[in-house]
Amino acid sequence: MTIDNDDTNLPAQLDSHGVDESTEVSRSWNHIGAIIVDATLQRRQNYHATVRPRVVALVEAWPDAATTSGFRQHLDTGTLSEVISWPSPGRLAQVEDMTRVLESQGIETVAELRGALGDLASRTVLREALGAVRHVSPKTLDYIDTLSGASTGGTVDE
Repeated sequence: MTIDNDDTNLPAQLDSHGVDESTEVSRSWNHIGAIIVDATLQRRQNYHATVRPRVVALVEAWPDAATTSGFRQHLDTGTLSEVISWPSPGRLAQVEDMTRVLESQGIETVAELRGALGDLASRTVLREALGAVRHVSPKTLDYIDTLSGASTGGTVDE
C-alpha cells in the first residue's frame, strides 16, 4: 500500500556525522576576520549556538576586517572581546597569533588565503606556521580550508 506524499514522511538524509545537510549553514566566509574567529572558537563549542552568532556579529561590526590589515587595525583597538562577547583570553590570544601568521605569510585577502592553500608549496609552509599556534590542530587546519572555500572552490558572502 502506498500513500500520497510518502517521500515527505521520510527522515532527512543525514551525512556521515548525522547532520541534516539540507539545513546545514554554509561555513565559508569572504572575510579574513571571520575565518580566524570561526576557526578559533569552533573547538569544543556548539556552532549554531555559540560560534556562528559571534562571527556574524564580527562581520556586522567590522565589515572592513575582511582583509588581514583591516582585521589588524580592529584587533589593535582591544575591543574584539566585546564585539564577539568572548571574555576568554586564551582564545583571544589564538586569534592574535593566527592573524600574525597570515601577516607573516603576506596573506591579505580570502582569495590569497585560498590561493596559498591551493598551492602545494605555499600550503605546506602556511599549515606549518598555523600549526605552530597553540590549539591549532590538523582538524583546525582542514577547517580553515572549508572556511576559506579552498576545499569547495568558492566562498559565500555573509
